[in-house]
Amino acid sequence: MSAFGIGVLSRYLIRQNIYLMAICLSVGTCIYLLSDVFDRLDDFIRAGLGADTILFYFFVKIPLIVSQLMPAIFLLAMVVQLGVLTRSKEMLALRAGGVSFAWFIRFFVFYAVVWSMGQLVFSQFLGVFGEVEANRIWKEEVRKKQLDELKINDLWFRDGPFIVLAKEAFPAKSRATDITVYEFATDSQELIRILKAKKALIDDNGWGLLDVQELDTRTFVSVKRLSQFLSVRQNLKAYAAVELKGDKAQLPLLELSKAIKKLEESGSNVEILKTAWHGKWSYAFSIAVMALLALTLATFSENIYANIGLSLILIFVQYGIHVVGVTAGEKGVLPPFIAAWMGNIVMGGLASVRLAWVSLPGFQSSLREWMSGLRVARS
Repeated sequence: MSAFGIGVLSRYLIRQNIYLMAICLSVGTCIYLLSDVFDRLDDFIRAGLGADTILFYFFVKIPLIVSQLMPAIFLLAMVVQLGVLTRSKEMLALRAGGVSFAWFIRFFVFYAVVWSMGQLVFSQFLGVFGEVEANRIWKEEVRKKQLDELKINDLWFRDGPFIVLAKEAFPAKSRATDITVYEFATDSQELIRILKAKKALIDDNGWGLLDVQELDTRTFVSVKRLSQFLSVRQNLKAYAAVELKGDKAQLPLLELSKAIKKLEESGSNVEILKTAWHGKWSYAFSIAVMALLALTLATFSENIYANIGLSLILIFVQYGIHVVGVTAGEKGVLPPFIAAWMGNIVMGGLASVRLAWVSLPGFQSSLREWMSGLRVARS
């Protein structure tokens, strides 16, 4: 009978939460779209685009907007839901009927994890599709950025015994400018020569350097040549595919994994991409952290309006910590996994301590004993 009662309660809470999320998500999406319309409508009109293209642009952005807003929406919906349950005395009646606060913690955390997995799948399919299409319309039809205009600045990679640096690379034209090539001995990894060229023509067989100056680092003899062929098999198609889809970090998980592997094999620095890869997982599962934060707010105050305001502050705090972590990961200060998950670890950890304090009496006594022992050790 108790199991049946918990099942009924679970269904009631799920229906209530989905209803509140639908309202919050509709309002949030409309505000986001209106802001985007006011920001970009003039650009569309100046580009002479028709109403169908403009409407399609904003339509395909909706999945991306939903993906970005979902963690914040989930937190606000849960805060409102818990506030309504408390205000209507339903929470009091449930607690009096034997439903502990620990049950609510277990239920909402599990429920949030399910939403997190759905958010990950949704963002990596519809969210990415919407982002790619919106970027394509913006770049090709609004900004007139065509494939032949694509330029990659400061490209470098490693291919066999060569480390290649190009000031500018044009993937669609299969050429690059201001090239520097460092060649190492395959057995001793000793630098044996440095090649500088003004231009390079690239195909599947290798790189043809033009106007070349070669320095032999063993004899320090410098030689000039009109052209020279290098067996560098790294063409620019992979870089073009990534660049045309926008920032590499915007690729779906599977494609991003392949790009990381390919670039890592060529010797490129992939700390930024690895941080972005972990960041996709951490952002999806931030929904579970939002559930912990909503439950934590309910332990401090029963005022629904105050909790809504505090939840907005917590959203910005969590996002700020996430940005700091991601920046540290991109700079190589922190490992990519820790950097991407830092916001979830910090906020989720603090919320978990508070929830353990109010729902686990044994945790309180253990923590007091630990703090007492720490004071004795210091004295």
